[in-house]
Amino acid sequence: TSSYSSPAKSLGDPGITPLSPSHIVKDSDADDAVEQLFLVVVAIDFGTTSSGYAYSFTKEPECIHVMRRWEGGDPGVSNQKTPTTILLTPERKFHSFGYAARDFYHDLDPTESKHWLYFEKFKMKLHTTGNLTMETDLTAANGKKVKALEIFAYALQFFKEQALKELSDQGGSDFENTEVRWVITVPAIWKQPAKQFMRQAAYKAGMASPENPEQLIIALEPEAASIYCRKLRLHQMIDLSSRAPVNGYSPSDTIGTGFTQAKEHVRHKRQSRTFMVENVIGEIWSELEEGDRYIVVDSGGGTVDMTVHQIRLPEGHLKELYKATGGPYGSLGVDYEFEKLLCKIFGEDFIEQFKIKRPAAWVDLMIAFESRKRAAAPDRTNPLNITLPFSFIDYYKKFRGHSVEHALRKSNVDFVKWSSQGMLRMSPDAMNALFKPTIDQIVQHLSEVFDKPEVTNVKFLFLVGGFAESPLLQQAMQSAFGSRCRVIIPQDVGLTILKGAVLFGLDPAVIKVRRSPLTYGVGVLNRFVEGKHPPEKLLVKDGTRWCTDVFDKFISADQSVALGETVTRSYTPAKPSQLVIVINIYSSEQDNVSFITEPGVKKCGTLRLDLTGTEASVPNRREIKTLMQFGDTEIKAMAIDVATSKSVKVGIDFLNY
Repeated sequence: TSSYSSPAKSLGDPGITPLSPSHIVKDSDADDAVEQLFLVVVAIDFGTTSSGYAYSFTKEPECIHVMRRWEGGDPGVSNQKTPTTILLTPERKFHSFGYAARDFYHDLDPTESKHWLYFEKFKMKLHTTGNLTMETDLTAANGKKVKALEIFAYALQFFKEQALKELSDQGGSDFENTEVRWVITVPAIWKQPAKQFMRQAAYKAGMASPENPEQLIIALEPEAASIYCRKLRLHQMIDLSSRAPVNGYSPSDTIGTGFTQAKEHVRHKRQSRTFMVENVIGEIWSELEEGDRYIVVDSGGGTVDMTVHQIRLPEGHLKELYKATGGPYGSLGVDYEFEKLLCKIFGEDFIEQFKIKRPAAWVDLMIAFESRKRAAAPDRTNPLNITLPFSFIDYYKKFRGHSVEHALRKSNVDFVKWSSQGMLRMSPDAMNALFKPTIDQIVQHLSEVFDKPEVTNVKFLFLVGGFAESPLLQQAMQSAFGSRCRVIIPQDVGLTILKGAVLFGLDPAVIKVRRSPLTYGVGVLNRFVEGKHPPEKLLVKDGTRWCTDVFDKFISADQSVALGETVTRSYTPAKPSQLVIVINIYSSEQDNVSFITEPGVKKCGTLRLDLTGTEASVPNRREIKTLMQFGDTEIKAMAIDVATSKSVKVGIDFLNY
């Protein structure tokens, strides 16, 4: 053998060779009847900065209940959701989640708190880790490391218990996990490993199991938002592009005020926390015709992602036109700019030390910033005050030997002053400058999407997600894209995804066509053709000349895939007497892949079909059918020996190869 490694050669495994390609599309209506086993659908919006859940009973799907109010909200932040923060004891056992975790951690004595493990904003790690595995670590505020899978499982288990408890209290009898269909939302731009990671964490939390995967649906955030936006009535949204004065205000006021008014309208009914979703298609929707396109921009704490959908009438099914794109342009970017500003004023060395030595006070400072961040608006004229925690002022004096006030005076950062009440005073311009890099990236990215040929004639832009509450982002979107399409924001915009995810769980088939994010295929042997195949791929077995490492493509990146669509190929063992047949599945972000040894091709599944004991009944050419089923957020593969109908199944796995 030559010195480079080839899967076929190294395994001593003769491999498989294609018989003839066939392509069968399964009729996806055949098995829909079995669905209605769950009593309730519970959706969890596991966000970067905040999380929550909502549910609906399958008997009355028009009522969506959003979880009870949480204790311990923050001033200036409405809390239908709870912060995504988690606290473990020094022994690494789960202690608390959300406001409870934050407040408890905060009240610990500094000598004690350094032993406790506090995590916040940890969801971004799944987006930013290039080679995510079951072993990936997360770092707590005190610098200690814990397996990411454990933290995610603890968080999901917390929501599972909260939801089951609320359902039991409401129904007066204990609710069993088996009666619940769970839906967890993830950003559409996450790579496959991150989506699979979420599913594994949910299994660990006991929501579903590998034996019963249907109990859990992984939903894509912009898709969930899209499903909800279809149901909107005109009074449930704010149309930024309506030029006429709204309720007697001139348009320049409406960005801020129309929004508050809309919020008030919901507030009164807030205690009931039940949203009626009329079983109709909303008025905006009724303006859309067959083939119309709209774009959903989901802007959250960590990521912003966008999906372009097209309507398919009569039922108004959605078709994804352009694969989800986006990036880490969430509102965390604004926090990061604030941190850079603090480093500029007080020195990076000090800020780093302060975060390690006084982690609870750092959290406090960021909470104070959060509520001021929400007060930023394009037309604001009065300054925003951010209270500095006492320990910040105190520790700075110890660290530098002079006062915070002194630092501000000599920092030559305009726009930020010291006020005698112990606050940083930021001019509106200074605050807006913190938003600018993030908003610019969003606008830039969207402009690129709008320039794609698939994205011409977009009628509406739905702006959803927590960051969509920001008047600065609203204004930027309106001025950049208002001339191309109508920019619409649903009321209660932070809960849009949650409500859409519940609707998705009630009817998962509503999204009919997706774009495959990757190219998938299997590794095969082909007859060697002189001049066509590279000589180093030549393998001679029993007098037959084979070309090894050939990538036999099932589906290309960005190809449309209908829900439940199955692609079938037939193979035969290269060596007729072979009894254990191993089929390796590979994926790549590239469209055109010829060999599995090309850069960027990753193995993501193995089908191992053991045919020992079936020798007697075998025809001289065994046919092995290989099927891949696409279109759900998960992908399944299966191999069948046609002669004996022995079969083996596998889920595509990106974490363990």
